[in-house]
Amino acid sequence: MAKIFLDANIFIDFVEKRGINIEDKLGQHNLVVSPLSIHILIYITKKKIPNEKLLNIINLFLIVDFNKVISEKALHGPTSDFEDNVQLHCAAAAECDYFLTNDKGLLKTKFFGKTQIINNL
Repeated sequence: MAKIFLDANIFIDFVEKRGINIEDKLGQHNLVVSPLSIHILIYITKKKIPNEKLLNIINLFLIVDFNKVISEKALHGPTSDFEDNVQLHCAAAAECDYFLTNDKGLLKTKFFGKTQIINNL
């Protein structure tokens, strides 16, 4: 069983039921997201809070702590995009095996530390 970090774009597609059914494809793995992804989802979709459906969905995931250490690391890179850096450092902090994303720039990186960057399993 792998530990798989979902980048914000994959997480949003999952919640909004766009594309593949992640539960069918990844349900046997440990799924991880950052709180930043939840924030981005709520901001983009303008979901109202409280939201029972979203509470049930996020219970399917391990949520990485977003703290000062991750913020400081993200301000140093590895990319010029702070949000991407936060996601990468969250995946590393959670010791994820895979970082699932549709971001072409991140996919070119192939690895961040021990975490392999992929767009499907």
